[in-house]
Amino acid sequence: MIGTNCYYIYDEESKKAIVIDPADNYAKLLATLNKLEIAPVAVLLTHGHFDHIMAADKLRTEYGIKVYIGEHEADVVTNPNLNLSAAMAVPASVKPDVLVKDNEVLDIEGITIKAIHTPGHTKGGMCYYLPKENVVFTGDTLFYESVGRTDFPTSSTSQLVRSIKDKLFELPDETICYPGHGDSTQIAYEKENNPFI
Repeated sequence: MIGTNCYYIYDEESKKAIVIDPADNYAKLLATLNKLEIAPVAVLLTHGHFDHIMAADKLRTEYGIKVYIGEHEADVVTNPNLNLSAAMAVPASVKPDVLVKDNEVLDIEGITIKAIHTPGHTKGGMCYYLPKENVVFTGDTLFYESVGRTDFPTSSTSQLVRSIKDKLFELPDETICYPGHGDSTQIAYEKENNPFI
């Protein structure tokens, strides 16, 4: 209902996939997995808000896989008041299996991902950078010509701006950004055109 972007990173040979931010339409997620003939091996959450987590438990149960989230986000993803699901009258809680640290390099089924802690939209927000592919999944930290909201519990405008300037804008200019909502963009473009930074 909020138009959350869900992403699949997968190896074309092994058909093993990582799902990033499985929102709330599990049937659609499953249909896409089946259509692509890929099988998830992990779920990565950029942050704990309800619109990014609602299908995580179903994927974990169906495929026997682990759910990853930033180490500072564990209380947000498990608390319906902090993850905003209580306010939507659909209380949700997901208990993560793996808490990821800032700058930790994950190797999941041969896919290398660098975790970048980007507090601001939430205190434990995490972006996932794939250096080989030169793409970054920015969740609700950085959008096309915009940034994530900072009027929620655990949000901070100053932290958000620092996260983008000091961390995301340090990535190569040609890095493609895949956000939690809206269209993709590029680091170089956002440096020049984002009015919030």
